[in-house]
Parts: sequence; structure tokens; C-alpha cells
Amino acid sequence: MNTSLPYSRELVRQRYNRLARWYRLFEWILWLPRGLREKAVRKLELQAGDSVLEVGCGTGRNLKYLEAAVGPSGRIFGVDLSERMLARCHVLCETSGWRNVTLVRSDALEYRPPRKLDAVLFSLSYGTMQHGQRILNHVWSQLRAGGPVVIVDGKTMPGLVGRLLHPLIILEMKASVLGDPDHEAWADLKALTDDVDVEEQLFGAYFTCRARKGSADSVPILAAG
Repeated sequence: MNTSLPYSRELVRQRYNRLARWYRLFEWILWLPRGLREKAVRKLELQAGDSVLEVGCGTGRNLKYLEAAVGPSGRIFGVDLSERMLARCHVLCETSGWRNVTLVRSDALEYRPPRKLDAVLFSLSYGTMQHGQRILNHVWSQLRAGGPVVIVDGKTMPGLVGRLLHPLIILEMKASVLGDPDHEAWADLKALTDDVDVEEQLFGAYFTCRARKGSADSVPILAAG
């Protein structure tokens, strides 16, 4: 299960402010599979006019896919803790002419979009978030019945290779994005609904999981912490 990471919110904000300028390079450094972002957005099954929230939108690497899916009549909400990440995201929106994107600097636990959501995306962000499961529950409560949550992220590879690489990956995460390669996002989703599917890529180093909210699904009450 996703537990609280041992980093303060201010440390995370400062770290991502420093990484903002170089963040695109991490797709190469971390061997991000080609098409991973686009595939994750397709799993949201967005329609023209839909409203979607990206939690941890960063520099906006997913926006072109979200924009193409919801069209100019749709709404895209992005929330992030880092003002420098969002500054680059704002520039991207301006140069691309996207007028239906609302960007907010906030802790995801404190953010509420102005309307009910049709879908929620965590893209390479869930495993870096403080109190990830609480954040997931928070956005789940703002999702319409039938709407999906998609989480795409990296994880420890299975088997001997994963065990051998694990110490190196932990050091790399501490030195860069402050992530947790051992989080189990799919388990957090399964605590909310039985309607969860998981796909792995790059020999299990990355995964995409989707959960769909049923009409009877509820949000469990978790202790603060």
C-alpha cells in the first residue's frame, strides 16, 4: 500500500522546482517506454466535452493528449505543488493556444475542481506523492459514477533483476524525483473498487492501472497522518 513518504511538502516543492528545467530529460534517464503517456490517456476513454483532472501535471507532458481527447469544449484541470513546473506548463498552454486548461498550484489534498470529474489521471506522479492513498480517495470522491482513474508509474521489476537493481533505483529516486518504486497503486485502487485492471511494460518496470467508479463505490475514511 502507498504510505507516507519521508519527505516534507516543502522539500518536494523545492526539489521539483530545481528539476523543472531538466524534467524532459528524465524520460530518457528513466527509460520511459515510448507511447506510455498516450496509452494512459486512451485508457481514460475521454469524450469531447469531458472534464478531466491530472494530479501532478508537472510541465504538461500529457496535455496534448488530453486536449485532443476532450476537444475545445472540454475542460482540463491540472494541479501541482511546484510553481516552476507549472510555469513551464503555462507557457506550453499559451504557445499551443489551449484555452480550456486550468492550472492550480496546490497540495492535491487541498484542491477541489469546480465541477464533477469524468476522469482522473496520475502520470508518473502517484509514487512521488505524500499520503498518496489519501489523495486518491480525495479525487475519487470528486469523480462521477462510471468515471475512470488511471495511474501510470514506474515500479521495481519482478524477479532477480529487480532485486539486484533495487538498491540502485532507491538511490536514484532519492537523488532525483523522491519517488517510491515499491508503492502498489493497484492495491490502493482495489481498496476503492473491484473494477481494476493492470498492464505492465518494459519487463515490469512500468505499469498502467485503471479503476472505474461504480455507482455504489464509497471512499473509506482514513486516519490523518
